[in-house]
Amino acid sequence: MNRCQKIALPPRAAHALVGLGLVALLLPAAAQTIQRGMPTTAQRGELVVTNPPDVLLNGQVERLSPGARIRSADNMLVMSGAITGQQLPVRYLRDPHGLLHEVWILNPQEARERRPVDTPPRLPFFRGNTPPTDDGKTPYDQLPSFPKQ
Repeated sequence: MNRCQKIALPPRAAHALVGLGLVALLLPAAAQTIQRGMPTTAQRGELVVTNPPDVLLNGQVERLSPGARIRSADNMLVMSGAITGQQLPVRYLRDPHGLLHEVWILNPQEARERRPVDTPPRLPFFRGNTPPTDDGKTPYDQLPSFPKQ
């Protein structure tokens, strides 16, 4: 008693299945040519992970943030311990405390590319070198004069 039935495929159907299989194998390779979504505010540097979370960024001692994400050249997440001691070209973003939070390891094509970097947005309470708005001559008990309506 044979319960398995043999199904014979016509040659065209067999060729179509082989063709679909080849297309399925080539799709991941086509997806690698898509550019990554690095923001234009990401700055460029050379990163060496010394002793995670401590790193050297452009020769200066820096630190990775607690939730830091490092993306490899093929856009996969990489643990900092896996790249210890390697000097890598990167683009990076900092968190509000100044720690490295987002890091993208550049592939050779991105490393050759020289794109301009936008300056990061400044927060209103960090004024930097702006001069004071008060000239220091107004008495504290004097109210400003407003135009009458």
